[in-house]
Amino acid sequence: MTPPELSSKTLIVITGPTASGKTDLAIRLAKEAHTGIISADSRQIYAGIPIGTAAPDAHQLAAVPHHLVGILPLEWSYSADSFDRDVNTILPQLWAHSDIAIMCGGSMMYIDAFINGMDELPAISPQTRAHVASIAASQGPEAILALLRIVDPVYYDRVDRANLKRVIHAIEVSYQAGVPYSSLLTGKRRSHPFRIIKVAPQWPRHLLFERINLRTHLMVQQGLEQEARAVSHLRHLNSLNTVGYKEMFSYIDGHITLDEAIAKIARNTRVYAKKQLTWLKKDPTVHYIPHTALPHITLADVM
Repeated sequence: MTPPELSSKTLIVITGPTASGKTDLAIRLAKEAHTGIISADSRQIYAGIPIGTAAPDAHQLAAVPHHLVGILPLEWSYSADSFDRDVNTILPQLWAHSDIAIMCGGSMMYIDAFINGMDELPAISPQTRAHVASIAASQGPEAILALLRIVDPVYYDRVDRANLKRVIHAIEVSYQAGVPYSSLLTGKRRSHPFRIIKVAPQWPRHLLFERINLRTHLMVQQGLEQEARAVSHLRHLNSLNTVGYKEMFSYIDGHITLDEAIAKIARNTRVYAKKQLTWLKKDPTVHYIPHTALPHITLADVM
């Protein structure tokens, strides 16, 4: 039976591609609901890189309480499992003051991990991680893909082979568990004793790409280069293995010009947005809000 204290609660999840207006929508709805926002962004959780991650600015942070924004050192690791645990801690705090909580972000794997649950996977030992990393470094992507085909041919057939991070993770889990990674993926979905509403801003692709291009130039004006220089000595960290910083590091090292770096950031951000849109298409529970309606959407419209 659904606990009565949760049956009346609602989690509104605002997701969608980068630069689609998620933050502004989340703040407006959170203010109306007198609640806070849980950030579902795998990079905005880190401190020291607010420009490149398009984190909420000081004015936005002051407008409503935000959680999981700028709280971790770059050296710390964070995962979908970490996010799942943190959300389960934060939600009761928000629901103590309102029947509504807002989650906002484009890290869709994090959102899915919380909503649908995660399979129990073994923790990867430093030895296993170092072993697989050495293969990747010394033999390259083709060797890593060939290795996955050996240890888990089922997952090899369905994985995005251009996503080497995911390929490497599957190999690590297969080694650590002693069984193929795919055999541990049960597909079981978690149930929740509260209502979940998922919405996403919807833009014509050419307009979304224009917004991405404009935001890239705005980031540069705000000081992206200076931000990247301040953390360039930490570029080996996973927290900085992301669009914006990789291109800026290449510029800082003299491999490309600033104009080339800006163009690459815009292009790679558009590629990332395409991947987010592809992910969204697979989710029939998402309700889309036309871009023309975004400025007028109220809580009643979403509920």
